[in-house]
Amino acid sequence: MGQFVKGMAHTNGAESFWATLKRGYKDTYHKMSEKHLERYAPEFAGRYNIQHLDTLDQMSVLVKGMNCKALLYKVLIQ
Repeated sequence: MGQFVKGMAHTNGAESFWATLKRGYKDTYHKMSEKHLERYAPEFAGRYNIQHLDTLDQMSVLVKGMNCKALLYKVLIQ
């Protein structure tokens, strides 16, 4: 039998993260291109890391993270 837990690392955490990513793929984006996968993965990692916060605190974290950030369309399609 394999080892499923080592300290704070366990397979349930990884499975939960992938379930969150798959839900986002199916329910929110419907399609994720390989070209922009490096943008999707950090987004869902961030969502996963703040899921323990209440809604207002989550929104506060998100707004602070958006400060001075812009993604222009011409940069996106390059």
